[in-house]
Amino acid sequence: MKLLKNIMIGLLAVNLLGACSNYLDQVPDDRLTLEDIFKTRTNTERYLAMVYYRLPNEARQRFVATENAGPWTAASDEGKYNWDFNYANNINFSTWNPTNSQVSNIWNNFYRGIRDASYFIEQIDDATEELSPAMKAQYKAEARALRAIFYYNLVRIYGPVIILYDMLPPDAPLADEQIPRSPLDDCIAYITQELEMAAANLSVTPINAEYGRVTRGAALAYRAQALLLAASPLYNGNTDLAGFRNKDGTQLVSQSYDPAKWQIAADAAKEFIDEFVPNTYDLYRENGPSGYDPYLSTRNVMTVDWNKEWIYARANSQNNTQYDRTPYHAGAPTEIRGGGALGVTQKMVDAYFTANGRSIDDPASGYLRDGFSEFQAPFDTRPRRTYNQWVNREPRFYVGVTYNNSLWLNQPNADREYLTVMEFSGNSGRINSDSDVTPTGYIIRKNVHINGNDRGFVYIRLANVYLDYVEALNEYQPDHPDILTYLNLIRERAGIPAYGTEGLPVPSGQSAMRQAIRKERQVELAFENVRYFDIRRWKIAEQEMSGPFYGMNLAANGEAFYERTQLEVRRFNQRDYFFPIPHDETLINLELVQNPGW
Repeated sequence: MKLLKNIMIGLLAVNLLGACSNYLDQVPDDRLTLEDIFKTRTNTERYLAMVYYRLPNEARQRFVATENAGPWTAASDEGKYNWDFNYANNINFSTWNPTNSQVSNIWNNFYRGIRDASYFIEQIDDATEELSPAMKAQYKAEARALRAIFYYNLVRIYGPVIILYDMLPPDAPLADEQIPRSPLDDCIAYITQELEMAAANLSVTPINAEYGRVTRGAALAYRAQALLLAASPLYNGNTDLAGFRNKDGTQLVSQSYDPAKWQIAADAAKEFIDEFVPNTYDLYRENGPSGYDPYLSTRNVMTVDWNKEWIYARANSQNNTQYDRTPYHAGAPTEIRGGGALGVTQKMVDAYFTANGRSIDDPASGYLRDGFSEFQAPFDTRPRRTYNQWVNREPRFYVGVTYNNSLWLNQPNADREYLTVMEFSGNSGRINSDSDVTPTGYIIRKNVHINGNDRGFVYIRLANVYLDYVEALNEYQPDHPDILTYLNLIRERAGIPAYGTEGLPVPSGQSAMRQAIRKERQVELAFENVRYFDIRRWKIAEQEMSGPFYGMNLAANGEAFYERTQLEVRRFNQRDYFFPIPHDETLINLELVQNPGW
């Protein structure tokens, strides 16, 4: 498969095109002028590649201050970084503020992408005749979809934002830049309309097999996600935001609950499913020596590049998360040594089901909190003494979590097995380092690939769409049979019993089904940058992100290590539902009101 090589070409062409951050702001005399860009096919495609570069590189969450990435995994209840410099720590203790560079970098990156995409859309029709009319239409649609995706990211991070319906020239007077925020419903309407317009001219498969380009499916999947966001409690009749208004009194978030928004979101997801499944997209499934293997399926769906479940991903992600999720492994070969500093919280460990598909607090789950057993994990070569909390859990647990005394994924020395030991004196314990070790006694294992870093990083996959669909459907038509059908498709692929089989009752009533759907999302989409946004749009972050967080006893060896230990007490304030608007932006644009609480 070819990747979107133009992105890399664009990044290597800095001397030709100028720095990404100020490309439209100033063009030195020894570089191309804006007018020159669209005179050749090469420069036109390089410019479009620079627009693609603005897509967030969520594989580099370690560097929120300098990368166009967010702190989503460690700033949710899923994980924790051991590195103090990671911005997730500021969010988790509510010690962040509007002057932080991390706040402004994310805002600026997306608005620069919007500006660059808008300029491309304006100019492409009159570009070089080296591009056919059909290719110009394709490229224009790609830029339009990217611009809408940038706006979608801004809205889910900052709330209602400024929609620039008309592109401002780089030398626009300050008076023209006094633009208020658009109400949330207007933002969503613009995003979805732009995605629909783009989808009409996008190919179903990437042109020239250049994976990473926006496709029709990607545009329509983002459309469904934007509609789900608008239907969610954070924005659908949230009276806590009654005072969230522009300076002229315009209400920015609707104060009236509208159940029809759920139906619109469900219809958009179902339209996607009906058009693309199974011919274009399908749940990833993989066989092992004994037939269908749910462990390999749920593990490799993230690591097999551009498999049939991926709807959209970033190409060439330079996946630094590989190092963050690979344990320290003192004394082991270089290829299996890492920082191991991105830990799993005990709360997330407890969220996984047991092998019989039940939550650990279900008396019929078979879960044991204490003691040890001889147990062979799906990835292991033989049984090992394992803490009972980790015995007979569902396959996705073993995909997602590296736990103490577990076998590492790849064994470079055939004569020796390398285990990850996170007790104080272990090969990945604190005796080795203050920084490059787990902060919780667990390490995120999901999406670690033994063959390197330069691969795709998935944004949306089909399981996400299925879960979006059943969530929206349950809110407006809770007795619809599709809810159970599509929820069970996720569970069956994960290798656990479907609801209504093997003595596992179907959740009874809308509220019970809502909790079942949310639990399934938490597990299926763990560590995929979804949970941070889910608990906010559901308006439950005060409960999920406040209070003590636990892990193992990192200062101990032996059985004392397994004592559940309080690691920190997190704090979540009402203001933390949204990133603050960068302080400098509110000084320049006096019509730009700050987010509530900031």
